[in-house]
Amino acid sequence: MPTRTLQKSDHLEDAAAPVNRASVNAGVALLIMGVISGFSYLFAVKGLITSGNAVKTAKDISAHESLFRIGYLGLFLVAVLDVIVAWVLFRVFAPVNRTIALVAAWLRTAYAAIFVVAINQLTKVPGLLRPLGSGAGDGTSQSRIEVLHRIDAYNNIWNVGLIVFGLYLLVLARLAYRSGFVPRLVSVLIGIAGFGYLVDSFTALSIRASETPLSSVSALGEIVFALWLVIRGRRITLHSVSNRADSNPDAREEGHVTSSIQSPNSTTPVSAGPTASK
Repeated sequence: MPTRTLQKSDHLEDAAAPVNRASVNAGVALLIMGVISGFSYLFAVKGLITSGNAVKTAKDISAHESLFRIGYLGLFLVAVLDVIVAWVLFRVFAPVNRTIALVAAWLRTAYAAIFVVAINQLTKVPGLLRPLGSGAGDGTSQSRIEVLHRIDAYNNIWNVGLIVFGLYLLVLARLAYRSGFVPRLVSVLIGIAGFGYLVDSFTALSIRASETPLSSVSALGEIVFALWLVIRGRRITLHSVSNRADSNPDAREEGHVTSSIQSPNSTTPVSAGPTASK
C-alpha cells in the first residue's frame, strides 16, 4: 500500500505561506477601507446632504466645501483599495478553485470601476455652487437643483455597482464555504451580506429607499470576515483542502493541491495532483 512522505506536508506549508500573508494583508486593507469609507461617506459626504432639500444641501456643502472634497477623495481611495483587495483575495482562494477565484476578483474590480464613475458625479458639485465666477455662495436656484441631480446620479450609479458587489460576495461565500479553512459561519455571513446588498440596491433603485433592514446585516458580514482574516489568517493551512482532494478526484483538480505518494517499490515520490497555485 502506498505510504505518504513528508514532502506533501512540506509542500503544503510552503503553499500556505503566501496565502497566510495575503489573508492578513486583505483583512488589514478591508478594515482600513471601513474606517476611510465611514468617515468619507457617512460624515464628509452624506452628513452634508439633506435628501429632497436643495437649499439646505447647497448651504451645507458650501459652508464645508473642503470637507466635502476630502470626502469624495477618500472614496476614490476606497475604490483603489477595492481593486487591491480583489486581487489579494484571489491569491487566498486560488488554491480552492482558481477559475471561480478569478471570476470573484474581476467582479470586485468591475464594482470598483462603477464606483469611480459614481464618485465622479460628486466632483462636479462644488463647481455648481460657484456660478458665474463668483468667489463664494451656495449657487442659484437652478444650480442647487442640479446639485441634487448629481447626488442622485451618484447614488443610482453606486447602487448599480453594489448589485455587482453583491454578486461578488455570493461568489466569495461559495469559495469560502468550500475552502476548508474559512469557518462555515463566516462563509454564511458573507453570503448573507451579498444577498443583503442585492436586496438593498434593487430596493433603492426601484422605490428610492435609502436603507433597508438588511443594510446592517450586510456590514456585519464584511466586518466579521475582515476581522477573521486579520486574527486567524496567518494560521490558515491547506491540509483541509488537500484531504478533500485526496478523497475526491474532481476536488483534487479543483483545489490545485499537490499530494505526493511513494511507490511501494521505489523511494522516489510520485506527484498525485497538480501543483498548488501561488
